Amino acid sequence: MKNYFASWFLLFGFLFLISNQVQARSISPSESIALADQQTEAPQSPITDSVHPAEPEHEAAHGHAPAWLVIPFVALLLMIATGPLFYEHFWHHNYPKIAVSLAATVVLYYLFVLHNVHNPVHALAEYVQFIALLASLFIASGGILIEVDKKSTALANVTLLVVGAVISNLIGTTGASMLLIRPFIRLNKDNIQPYHIIFFIFMVSNIGGSLTPIGDPPLFLGFLKGVPFFWTLTHNWPAWVLALTILAILFYLIDRRFGGTKGTAELDEEVSYSNKISLSGTKNFLWLLVIIISVFLDPNVLDWVPAIHYDGQKFSFIRESIMFAVAYLSFRFADKKALTGNEFNFEPIREVAFIFIGIFGTMMPALELVGTFAQSEEGAAMITYNSLYWGTGLLSGFLDNAPTYLNFLAAAMASQGADINVIQQVKDFALNNYLDSSFELMAISIASVFFGAMTYIGNGPNFMVKSIAEQSGIKMPSFFGYILRFSIPILLPILFITWLVFFAFAG
Repeated sequence: MKNYFASWFLLFGFLFLISNQVQARSISPSESIALADQQTEAPQSPITDSVHPAEPEHEAAHGHAPAWLVIPFVALLLMIATGPLFYEHFWHHNYPKIAVSLAATVVLYYLFVLHNVHNPVHALAEYVQFIALLASLFIASGGILIEVDKKSTALANVTLLVVGAVISNLIGTTGASMLLIRPFIRLNKDNIQPYHIIFFIFMVSNIGGSLTPIGDPPLFLGFLKGVPFFWTLTHNWPAWVLALTILAILFYLIDRRFGGTKGTAELDEEVSYSNKISLSGTKNFLWLLVIIISVFLDPNVLDWVPAIHYDGQKFSFIRESIMFAVAYLSFRFADKKALTGNEFNFEPIREVAFIFIGIFGTMMPALELVGTFAQSEEGAAMITYNSLYWGTGLLSGFLDNAPTYLNFLAAAMASQGADINVIQQVKDFALNNYLDSSFELMAISIASVFFGAMTYIGNGPNFMVKSIAEQSGIKMPSFFGYILRFSIPILLPILFITWLVFFAFAG
């Protein structure tokens, strides 16, 4: 257990260092009033809040969280990590109450002590967007049954993983994960092992979706902010190819050694395989298409899309309404054979929904501390390709990669006098109209997606894949076991190689 907690002490030590820097720069209430008066006379650089970059003209009215308010977030992460390991029965029956209670504690402090409605409202908006997309993709893909009549081999497995990585860019990492995880488990039913699922998370649920804004939530948020649609494809594909190639080779070698059917050699000789792929519930592909089209209905990009106006910003609701409607209709009219074959139930999305209520609610102070420090004089001076890659990456693994992407993009832009809330400036930043800005955005983009695979909570699909695997009888590693047995020895060296090839010697 000492090794387990060493990793956490490093992370929380980093947050503590940031909190000290932020507290050193804090001001008294009287000074805050004076500063508010000054802000009406002079422009200020953009500052990010916990989930969504705050508008400068509103910033003076929003109270900031004290450093100790990260305790509920730390407590939630520790319970997610230790609950299934040491008090499984209690955790399984009470995690919804724990997650909601910790989130409510932080939100109520923001509302009634800090009088800050801005951050909770943005956190709620981000959560609704997050869960609408995940729930609709999960339910719609659950009505599609893919049956592969093929013998489990290392080559067949690695082919499925690579195909899944490509598909992730078309229907998102969530859609590809939910569509393929059950066929992948069935293909390896005679000897399914945890490493099969972990490599699936690495390749399909995360790194695979690096090439389009549809692929992964942080890239989609960047697109909504102004990053051109094909920017990710033209800039991220070399790192995508490198990381997936290494992972595919590693998986093939491991699966050749430990995979395949065990103790059934004679049976395999008698069984004949047609090598055919059959599909049931194909009409649900139309529902998936509706979901993908709806993601572009954002009022911040298309002025004609109706929006909820609050605090100087426009919040989407048409897109989310369509997604929730698709979630209901795709299940209501789904092929019963497909649902039965997939052993479909709502427990995986239920677990994600409650866990991420806790994460979105409690991580506001942590992200606020990180964002504020990153845009201070001390923080801005530290902004380099290296710090953007490792900073965005490490925090993406523990704070959810989408809001972390926004915070570090805002910080990088602010260091060059640009504003993340101005779409044209984001576009200019992506097109390298600032000093090496395109390369900085590349570091942020690759890190946020790749490092999302470091933990179960780094990206939404990770938790759902884990839950489906456990329901199928696969004994998955604990939160810490995942990090120590797979992320550190397998994924981290690949992330280091990616940094070494693309960023370490740049400039």
